[in-house]
Amino acid sequence: MADSTRIVITGVGLTAPNGNSLGEFRANLLAGKPRIGMLDVRYMGRQPAGICDFEATRYQKRKEIRNGTRAGSIAIYCAREAVADSGVDWEGIDKAHVGVYVGITEHGNVETENEIHNISQFGHDTRFWTHHHNPRTVANNPAGEVTMNLGVTGPHYTIGAACAAGNAGLIQAAQMLRLGEVDFALAGGVSESIHTFGIFAGFKNQGALAHHEDPNKASRPFDKNRNGIVISEGGALYTIERLEDAKRRGARIYGEILAWCINSDATDAVLPNPERQAGCIRTALTRAGLAPADVHLVNTHATATPLGDVQECRALQAVFGDSGKTLINNTKSYIGHCMGAAGALELAGNLPSLADGVVHPTINVEELDPECDLAGLVLNAPRDAGRVDTILNNSFGMLGINSVLIVGKYARGDVGR
Repeated sequence: MADSTRIVITGVGLTAPNGNSLGEFRANLLAGKPRIGMLDVRYMGRQPAGICDFEATRYQKRKEIRNGTRAGSIAIYCAREAVADSGVDWEGIDKAHVGVYVGITEHGNVETENEIHNISQFGHDTRFWTHHHNPRTVANNPAGEVTMNLGVTGPHYTIGAACAAGNAGLIQAAQMLRLGEVDFALAGGVSESIHTFGIFAGFKNQGALAHHEDPNKASRPFDKNRNGIVISEGGALYTIERLEDAKRRGARIYGEILAWCINSDATDAVLPNPERQAGCIRTALTRAGLAPADVHLVNTHATATPLGDVQECRALQAVFGDSGKTLINNTKSYIGHCMGAAGALELAGNLPSLADGVVHPTINVEELDPECDLAGLVLNAPRDAGRVDTILNNSFGMLGINSVLIVGKYARGDVGR
């Protein structure tokens, strides 16, 4: 399969703290409506968190929910919604040629923490350790639960790429479609992170856990008084196809995956490297055959940590400069940091911009940090750009993994770029 094979997005399924469909999610982003609650975290008390509220029993029996995982339920919900949205003849499709590629930050911590806590109530007697533990905690679990629920017999696996994983899931799908390994893919990212106290404790001890008297204002990327990450759960999976196949079945096309890049900082486990981030962006642009000025919208990864936001802004400044032609926004200000799902969910929130030309803002910026004062930054109110043809989606993670995905507008009759 040639590298020139064009790959398109034909369906979207998601659950976010402030929406369980693309329409609801997008409407809340444009209306400036976040949804961050307070969660009782074991050993730590109440903490701001992004909590999803979707109808898991729409696609799973209660026993399946009990025996499986929260990440699996999120993935199943998103996958089923994406398939329905795509309009594909799911009963008629060859399931052996469907691939499932799900990005994750981590998996298994929730289940292991719960089991250790459970047996501590019984003198640490391992007879009280569930026999469901092993299938719940293997890293491929969320993708595997999708295959069992939907009857997919093609390849499945998760992509462990820290908080760059949402993009990585989509990139993996595009690569497999180009190679001819599959003919249809379900891809994106999921996270159940709020259910593990370890991730809260870890960020708190790093001085990177957000706090605010109003949880809906706790996630404040670019604000001078930002103080850390709001941990959230969520998911977004897409149906991905080769353009020729999507056109053959008359599918609606949300956008075309133009290019991508994944690289590594190789400098620090936690602190981002702006030079490597800028390099990742430039490589993706080169592969897409685009100049920086050709990008109409950049979704930032910015998590509202004091240093992390500044480092990304330095990378963006180095690539896009001061022209202001490229608009820049952030989605975590509404939903917190959905970890492995972040990149995929944030792309979903911006994807409708290709159709309507409107850019949702970053909210909760009461006093802009001068070190984050980028030209083109959209703050606190939507911006009608008139035209959005290209979205560049940043998603970065610990251990210095950087991912950039570029999605472009598709016009029927378009014969090539």
